[in-house]
Amino acid sequence: MRTRALAGIGIAAVAALGLTACGGGGGASDDLSAKGPITIWYSNNEQEVAWGKAMVDAWNQANPDQQITGQEIPAGKSSEEVIGAAITAGNAPCLVFNTAPSAVGQFEKQGGLVDLSSFPDGASYIESRSGDLAQQYKNPEGDYYQMPWKSNPVQIFYNKDLFAQAGLDPENPKLSTYDDFLATSKALVAAGVSQYAIQPAPTSEFFQTQFDFMPLYAAATGGTGLVEDGKATFNDDKGYAVADFWKSLYDQGLAGREQYQGDAFADGKAAMAIVGPWAISVYDKVNWGSVPVPTQDGTPADQTWTFSDAKNVGLFTACQNKGTAWDVLKFATSEEQDGQLLETTGQMPLRQDLETTYADYFSANPAYQAFGAQAARTIEVPSGPNTVQMLQTLRDAWSKSVIFGEGDPKQALDDAAQKITDLAGQK
Repeated sequence: MRTRALAGIGIAAVAALGLTACGGGGGASDDLSAKGPITIWYSNNEQEVAWGKAMVDAWNQANPDQQITGQEIPAGKSSEEVIGAAITAGNAPCLVFNTAPSAVGQFEKQGGLVDLSSFPDGASYIESRSGDLAQQYKNPEGDYYQMPWKSNPVQIFYNKDLFAQAGLDPENPKLSTYDDFLATSKALVAAGVSQYAIQPAPTSEFFQTQFDFMPLYAAATGGTGLVEDGKATFNDDKGYAVADFWKSLYDQGLAGREQYQGDAFADGKAAMAIVGPWAISVYDKVNWGSVPVPTQDGTPADQTWTFSDAKNVGLFTACQNKGTAWDVLKFATSEEQDGQLLETTGQMPLRQDLETTYADYFSANPAYQAFGAQAARTIEVPSGPNTVQMLQTLRDAWSKSVIFGEGDPKQALDDAAQKITDLAGQK
């Protein structure tokens, strides 16, 4: 959760920078075929650093005239803030393998990103690799300013030991419907095995909506995003039901209204959490199980949608050798390199037929199987330059009405939807 908090600060800071950069090009050429050395940044977590270094070595051995210099993203409040500053200064690297979808529209508006659709095989490569999921990563004009790369589709983690202590079935927990989830939550708290049944962050950062409302709305609607065709979608019966469900959890003391300083699930303060496959290695000391997020009447696992929690790759306009950068981007997202990414990090490449392509991996690592299946059914944040503002608008309405019980959630969602539709129409 600390990583997400920093990311939120960074994207908000980028949004506040203003559009003072003159395109972020730094004198870079518009030639999309230029070849030569390039610089790339990758995330600073241990597993992705290992993957990045190995990928760079593999490319460099085969391409002595087009060498990659790879490094971790420079230190800062967040990667988004660092990238935004580099765009403004005109010295961004060619590729960043840690680009948040919620920041892409702002980076594009700054003039910092190359339209990948402008390469002759740009759109076709992206769509052949990612399939139908690629459509969510287009900008409102239908162009790709980001390469869909990897996701961490979120599900419900639950503590099997705490469930057993509460007299609940730890292997087949009743969590698929809202009523069952609430009943199970009451049983956990009543038994005193944990302070809360579940404890999503009750804080006001825009991205927290991605870990309470968005997964359940995706599941309730079979994959509807928050904005479709330029109009907010979530002020409907499904959205109202999701809000009522969460409000019940807060009103009955089954979820906490105060931020926990630490990891509530790891520390046993909450018996459940909404997390992605990254959590498998983090919660190695917890006897956990996982199930899809609940829906009002229950949905089979193989039909349940959720939030992607993706990170993508941007190709930046400051890059001199864009032809090499595009070739490296395709190399780094090839079937072989995606397999290495999966092996090294446990994160899901945004690749169609993921389960069958890497069947051996999932057979050898059964803990990841559910997430491999889930990766085909994920939604993304809205696209465009006002993504952060849209998500913050929803979060503010959600925090006041659902978490803290001030006002009617239905009216709050209606008001937020109108504002978000307006933002979606602004350039």
